[in-house]
Amino acid sequence: MSDIVVSVRVKTNARSATWEVQPDGSVLASLLSPPVDGKANAELIALCARHYGVAKSDVEIKSGAASKLKRLRVIGRR
Repeated sequence: MSDIVVSVRVKTNARSATWEVQPDGSVLASLLSPPVDGKANAELIALCARHYGVAKSDVEIKSGAASKLKRLRVIGRR
């Protein structure tokens, strides 16, 4: 498995945590956490790791840490 980069639009303070792949290949991630003190980013990393079946340490925010539009890198392991 090789590394992948995922474009994600984040919606915070949602009623449920979801990971929805859009028709254009981007992802809409709805998060329960507020965008305060990195809580939403931590929840996003956990949600992404769960979706791809990797460890949280294998997911990193490549760009957009303080934005609603983010690029995540999922490190592939063999």
